[in-house]
Amino acid sequence: MKITILDKQQNEEDEIVVKCDFLDEGITRLLNQLKNGNSKMNFYKDNQIRLVEKSEILYFESVDDKVFAYTQNDVLETRLKLYELEEILPAQTFLRANKAVIVNISKIESLSPAFSGRFEAVLKNGYKVIISRNYVPKLKEILDI
Repeated sequence: MKITILDKQQNEEDEIVVKCDFLDEGITRLLNQLKNGNSKMNFYKDNQIRLVEKSEILYFESVDDKVFAYTQNDVLETRLKLYELEEILPAQTFLRANKAVIVNISKIESLSPAFSGRFEAVLKNGYKVIISRNYVPKLKEILDI
């Protein structure tokens, strides 16, 4: 396999070109990974490293200088800070809800307006997250409301 990397012109979009006789499983998996990024993340619990699909995460929360990921049945610690998670998580799926929380939009069960221009999101596990007014416009843009 040959890999070629070329400089692009200033106004050109990034582009990946694949030349092959046929799309085998390995190339298809590589293309999906390029499109979607790595679907699993590393977390820590009970002196173990756990691999969890991003789609299973309900929300991330910063508590006492530690960041935790919450799934339907588990609470796991990550060594990343919230701002680092914002950079690596897909922006159309994960939204910064407030200073201490990033929420998985696909895990929101309902939304209701709260006072002072904020929203309250109820997640599929029943947990309530306040979306501060600074992040409401982004939520509305993503959900097209």
